[in-house]
Amino acid sequence: MALYEHVFLARPDVTSQQVESMVETFKGIIEGNGGKVEKVESWGLKTLAYRIKKSRKAHFTLLNIDAPHPALAEMERQMRLSEDVLRFMTIKVEALDPEPSAMMQKRDRDDRREDRRGGERGDRGDRGDRGDRGDRGDRGERRRRDEDQSEEG
Repeated sequence: MALYEHVFLARPDVTSQQVESMVETFKGIIEGNGGKVEKVESWGLKTLAYRIKKSRKAHFTLLNIDAPHPALAEMERQMRLSEDVLRFMTIKVEALDPEPSAMMQKRDRDDRREDRRGGERGDRGDRGDRGDRGDRGDRGERRRRDEDQSEEG
């Protein structure tokens, strides 16, 4: 059997439970045709780089699949028929990675960074890395815009 990494994007207006039920449906198709799904990662609701079918966001899900090609072809056919799936992509790989994907590692790193800061992500707190700006004495006198315009005209 061949090994595949499969990512699909679901519409943003479906709930997480509906996405999970879609995953179970697709797993059933794969398993019914003699394959198995090794790993499922839900990456959550993410902003898209551009609109897809009038949607700015989508639920991203990764499936690591060990299945024959006909099983994968049937799952992709069902995805094409589903109105809840915006896009999908399947890549054949040499080996499936049992470790968390880069997207999940990034999420863990962001969570740790947020814990270390002790606040909201936007809260910068003391910016000790900037240093003192000093006074503006080394720069010339700052002119106002209206003075610049009166000299030109």
